[in-house]
Amino acid sequence: MKQLLYLKDDQLKDLIEKLFIGYREIFSDSKKTLDKYSIGLAHNKVIHLLSMYEGISISELLKRLKVTKQSLNRVLKDLIKLEIIEFKKDKQDTRVKHIFLNNKGKKIFNEIFQTQKKRIYNALLNSKSEEVLNFDSVLNKIING
Repeated sequence: MKQLLYLKDDQLKDLIEKLFIGYREIFSDSKKTLDKYSIGLAHNKVIHLLSMYEGISISELLKRLKVTKQSLNRVLKDLIKLEIIEFKKDKQDTRVKHIFLNNKGKKIFNEIFQTQKKRIYNALLNSKSEEVLNFDSVLNKIING
């Protein structure tokens, strides 16, 4: 563990490259499905979050994605055209809209998830329990700064 305190720039660059390549490979696995529906990574991210946080508000989605309203709006318009999302107004505050995947949207998410799941599942399955827990811990530290 003490060795980690002395990580060299080259080792950190290598780690960043591995994170980049891992991200690329996970999403390249699902490219066929994304292409089938003429959607891209931005759409995939929104669909994924809508599956995780059913009924999320637009403002909360903006916070999670860390994108501009304009960028999110473009993606949402595409998803509306594909007829895979629906909006419901908040019961207490009608200015707030909640977004849901409809059945078609859930089907598309599931297609994407099944392809991405294979690579991650195989990597986790071929790792020791301690490695999986440590990897999750390190990812959370990267995410939370």
